[in-house]
Amino acid sequence: MNDSRPGSTFPASAADDAPRTAPLILVTGAARRVGAEIARSLHAAGARVALHYRHSADEAETLAAALNAVRPDAAFTVRGDLARFGAAEDIAAQVLARGEGLDGLVNNASSFFPTPVGSIERKDWDELVGSNLMGPLFLSQALAPALRAARGAIVNIVDIHAERPLTGYTVYNVAKGGLATLTRALAIDLAPEVRVNGVAPGPIDWPEDGQFPPAERERIIAHTLLKRVGSPTDIARTVRFLMLDAPYITGQIIAVDGGRSVHL
Repeated sequence: MNDSRPGSTFPASAADDAPRTAPLILVTGAARRVGAEIARSLHAAGARVALHYRHSADEAETLAAALNAVRPDAAFTVRGDLARFGAAEDIAAQVLARGEGLDGLVNNASSFFPTPVGSIERKDWDELVGSNLMGPLFLSQALAPALRAARGAIVNIVDIHAERPLTGYTVYNVAKGGLATLTRALAIDLAPEVRVNGVAPGPIDWPEDGQFPPAERERIIAHTLLKRVGSPTDIARTVRFLMLDAPYITGQIIAVDGGRSVHL
């Protein structure tokens, strides 16, 4: 029996013959940028979305209000710092306390800044590994029973530099490399009930703090086969596909990078 929820390929439990509501999907780092676009895309496909944020409370609440204006009770917010040990379990508890279960998890929240060898400090490790690897691991673990019960899915936002490191970003590279391995490991450990896949962005949204000056941006674009940057929509479409329309895909990481990683 297939689930009757809009836009969903998640199967209902064999013991559950009652109609089901729209799938509930938690998106971390959902208040802004790529995370917000992922949430909008999943919502447009008929899903309900739990919008996680750390500091961007106003943006998260504004997004939830906009989504609920389109479809009532389709979005709510949860807060937590995934770089802090124990926060993942708190976030999971906030979502599950609603008594609605959970059908999907998008591990999108991420910190990104350079850490050249010789200048790396413990706080850099805690922030980058915490947000990019520890948080997704413990959040996936805390939500695994609910995802198994729903026969749901996890999508991790990895990075093309998990496989081909970015110069000067050692700790970030390590964290995303760990997330790529975690994606494959969870696909094995949570099978057959839960599918786990990843999306590896290339040049999409430039950091807002000026990490990449204009000349460096031009160099990166020139080295990308499609000769242009992508958009958050490119990532959101791929997440939506893996979450809702790919029932026989698991353990895979799809590069959405305009071909940049082909010849890095």
